Amino acid sequence: MNILGIETSCDETAAAIVQDGHQVKSSVISSQIALHAGYGGVIPELAAREHLKNIGPIVQAALNQARVELQYIDAIAVTSNPGLIPALLVGNAFAKGLAATLGIPVIGINHFLAHIYGTFIDNNESLNNPENYPILALVVSGGHTAIVLIQQDGNAKIIGSTLDDAAGEALDKAAKILNLGYPGGPIIDKLAKTGNPEAFNFPRSLTGASGKPLAPEHKFDFSFSGVKTSLLNTVKSMTHIDDILPDLLASYQAAVMDVLIMKAIAAASEYNARLICLCGGVACNSYLRQNLQTAAEKARRKLLLAPPKYCTDNAAMVAGLGFHYAKNNLLGSLDMPANARLDHNLGILPFAIGN
Repeated sequence: MNILGIETSCDETAAAIVQDGHQVKSSVISSQIALHAGYGGVIPELAAREHLKNIGPIVQAALNQARVELQYIDAIAVTSNPGLIPALLVGNAFAKGLAATLGIPVIGINHFLAHIYGTFIDNNESLNNPENYPILALVVSGGHTAIVLIQQDGNAKIIGSTLDDAAGEALDKAAKILNLGYPGGPIIDKLAKTGNPEAFNFPRSLTGASGKPLAPEHKFDFSFSGVKTSLLNTVKSMTHIDDILPDLLASYQAAVMDVLIMKAIAAASEYNARLICLCGGVACNSYLRQNLQTAAEKARRKLLLAPPKYCTDNAAMVAGLGFHYAKNNLLGSLDMPANARLDHNLGILPFAIGN
């Protein structure tokens, strides 16, 4: 079954052809980073205009790369939530129009869940191994930071999430405070490599490290507003930053990533999750990948890292997940809405072994 995936939730226009959920025949992405860099963040209206200009050529490029004609596409999967509404509407309108013209199903895809599936595009065997369940997914991106528990029957539940900023947002805002450019995550990752992560003592919120008792309901939740404020105050108190910039960034990055690692390992232990998967745009971060690997080995947990090409926004993860919905006859409709917010009721994931 050939699925055409379309992704326009933020600032990437992407299309992909994936066969049977795992064979990626093509994946084409047009990034808008240069367009939005001068603003220090994504401008929804500008993003939508670029999507409108690029979506037709990008879909055609995906078809050409896959050497598949439209008549051999069985369904179209499109990101319908969460994301920037103006951007989502472009992809959804295109997908619905094309599906109606071809007389094939259209499937609305949850972008958050697609990131989780991106971990398994090249690792189908991990999904089919009952010993790996329950699976714990650490989803870390610019818009969301959460821990998801996935049972063998596909039942999925968010057991922890951010109470304010997402981890990727915390990195972008730090880069903005220091005038480093956009997007901040990759810039900080690169500059922090030569720094000392223990040079500055930034707070690790919701870990109990401050001595304040942690409410049980926030055991696996995150908060990054405190570390961001601490960085801002630290920068304001300094007159010369250039000499200590690597140390400053390494310490800030560690404060963000250490909490992610600590909570993921603790949740895996409490829920007896044998497999941890790391996904989302921030999953490209080298400090996070290396230190989570070390922590997982120490905790005797398997760790599956999403390949960098499937960490950032792409349509292969959308098309791959779409196959499993189509296989289970879980289809969308031409009047399905686009939603900006993430529905925390994740429901049943059709790619789990029980489906």
